[in-house]
Amino acid sequence: MALSTETSPKVWKDTAVPDEERVEALMARMSVAEKVAQLYGVWVGIKDEDGEMAPHQHEFTSLPVGWDELVKNGIGQLTRPFGTTPVGVLTGATTLANAQRSITAAGRWGIPALVHEEILTGLAAWKATVYPSPLCWGASFDPDLVERMGAQIGATMRRLGVHQGLAPVLDVARDLRWGRVEETIGEDPVLVGTIGAAYIRGVQSAGVIATLKHFVGYSASKAGRNLAPVSAGRREIADVLLPPFEMALRAGADSVMNSYADIDGVPVAADPALLTDLLRDTYGFTGTVVADYFSVAFLQTLHNVAESPADAARLALTAGIDVELPTVNTFGPPLIEAIERGEVDPALIDRALRRVLLQKCRLGLLDEGWDPEPSVLAEEGTETGEAVLDGDEQRALAAELARRSVVLLRNTGTLPLAPRLRLAVVGPRADTPQAMMGCYSFPMHVGVHHPDVPVGIEVPTLVEALRADPAGYDVRYKQGVPVLGGDDEGIAAAVAAAAAADVCVAVLGDQAGLFGRGTSGEGCDTENLRLPGRQEELLEAVLATGTPVVLVLLVGRPYELARQVDRLAAVVCGFFPGEEGARALADVLSGRADPAGRLPVSFPGDGATQPSTYLAAPLARRSEVSSVDPTPLFPFGHGLSYTPITWGAVTAGAARTWPTDGAFDVRVTLSNDAAGPVSEVVQVYLHDPVAEVARPVQSLLTAHRVDLEPGETREVTISLHADQTSYTGAAGRRQVDPGEVELRIGASSADIRETVSVTMTGPRRHVGFDRVMEATVTTAAAQG
Repeated sequence: MALSTETSPKVWKDTAVPDEERVEALMARMSVAEKVAQLYGVWVGIKDEDGEMAPHQHEFTSLPVGWDELVKNGIGQLTRPFGTTPVGVLTGATTLANAQRSITAAGRWGIPALVHEEILTGLAAWKATVYPSPLCWGASFDPDLVERMGAQIGATMRRLGVHQGLAPVLDVARDLRWGRVEETIGEDPVLVGTIGAAYIRGVQSAGVIATLKHFVGYSASKAGRNLAPVSAGRREIADVLLPPFEMALRAGADSVMNSYADIDGVPVAADPALLTDLLRDTYGFTGTVVADYFSVAFLQTLHNVAESPADAARLALTAGIDVELPTVNTFGPPLIEAIERGEVDPALIDRALRRVLLQKCRLGLLDEGWDPEPSVLAEEGTETGEAVLDGDEQRALAAELARRSVVLLRNTGTLPLAPRLRLAVVGPRADTPQAMMGCYSFPMHVGVHHPDVPVGIEVPTLVEALRADPAGYDVRYKQGVPVLGGDDEGIAAAVAAAAAADVCVAVLGDQAGLFGRGTSGEGCDTENLRLPGRQEELLEAVLATGTPVVLVLLVGRPYELARQVDRLAAVVCGFFPGEEGARALADVLSGRADPAGRLPVSFPGDGATQPSTYLAAPLARRSEVSSVDPTPLFPFGHGLSYTPITWGAVTAGAARTWPTDGAFDVRVTLSNDAAGPVSEVVQVYLHDPVAEVARPVQSLLTAHRVDLEPGETREVTISLHADQTSYTGAAGRRQVDPGEVELRIGASSADIRETVSVTMTGPRRHVGFDRVMEATVTTAAAQG
């Protein structure tokens, strides 16, 4: 490529030159070793005993050479300098700045490393805010609120010199036994995509990068097992698993992480059809594809499709992976030697390098005068104290999202709790901060391995929140049993407390962990959906006392409750609501906050050890030819309020025709007749009576949250595009069909308030990545 600025000695640092020219000028000067060094990360702080790594990962963590030798050609990325061990903010920022100075001074071209961290429930750093988990994002049905959270996370990253965050998880939950359900946003692709795209817009508004994971198929593993084979068909992949990634890419995501899975025998990390043909050529993605941790090496050690580390590197680069994470294994000396032997095409290196350097260029890392010191080191007051990562603004937003996400599943009138009641609070999740946090939060991912180090943030327990509640409850606490194990004496103590109380609040659920060290989280899959350990036995015992029992679930997945639900006074689900979760739950239990959450995942019915999500075709529904009933106990989108909104008229166009290339409007009138503010989620589902292939009986087209003040009435206008009805037909192309369809408008997938029959008119249309994927929704005061 001819460069008009070739005479400039440092053209790649000149911001007046187009990014592409800057990158080409730099690449032309680099040796093979310098190029390859930009294509891997280095995890300098990890040791075999650190973290909860999968057992087969430890063999890959040792660096081949010392630091000075490692940095002489540069480094592409630095892995988790804040998220590996508890490190003070200023200490970590200073150490990071020194590392960057060392890297830029050692290499001939002064290229800094890109720094990445986990950001699933906030930046994974000691003393940083722990926000609600992704299932809570889904339960909020509030993309604007999630976008605000993402912006706070992105701003914290930028303060610390972190450029890239590994989130959101856009895997659609397919089997509730999978341990990573807690990391998903839900079981519906439209919900996952809408919320995930909002999170990305928020994070990247700070000038940093969000990474989509895990592209694609990871959540569809056989039997819900982690890192297991996937046998999803092309329509399930196209219509369920891919749409969230499509929506997120439209939101501007600049990084994608591959899935560990193999799909029909082909590992995603070695699949150019997915990582190049689809992601690059069809979707037009121009950012970087980063390897899920150790997934390149796994091509040899787990998938057995590579005969050597160099062969694994070749397969990954050919497929479209640009950066090996978390540390250098196959992309180091083995790859350089393979290039020298002529076994790897140097063009593959240049292709990946071009993407990496363009990204660094956009981040300002190649600019003349780039400052290695994170801005947190220049903040006022940091000379004598510690920078604050969990301030009032962050806690307030964490609390708002937590309150928004609490789901009231059942209520016989016991809730809200009357003031000054005698409460027996029992269960293993009632009096531990760990109950509020998921497996990728810093306290649960890293902090648990450093028990002598303080948590670093305030995380009240539900017992503490209820004792401090202004309602003046008399709280008596007995654990009963731990999450796993326990004894009869503990259950007896809990029963005695319940018998002496006005109401028993049973707080049950999961211990987040990784690789079998918990009941929910990565590698913590389950064989069935019964509550872990003896918790169901504890619940039965307190129910037998006759005292009204309010069940509070702090869980990473839904569990079976069919045996107890009719005897429970109320059921509340908080999932993992973050550092302000206990106060949010207390607000809902006391009635200071109206429960506003809606289920992003269905709760299974009795004995549903192999659950079906609500996206079920007719054969997956209850039938007379099977003894297994997959009907959910609580359906997708379900959630009760103390003072429900009044639904008025649902209207649509009188002609009831919908062009296959046009829009169709539905209007819903909602009123608040209560004394306090209330919220509703208007949900619109599609039912296609006759299609070319078997389709779900119904699927979400859009969901919109409406908040109403006392006495307020609003009209919600939902404009749907025909593209939203598209599906993958028998020929493998996405199509919009003419014919009859039903729009089902309601408060959940099972609570349908109105069905509108519409005839789609015009020819069949084929649509692609540029199709309309989201409805346009407006609200206005109703005309009197």
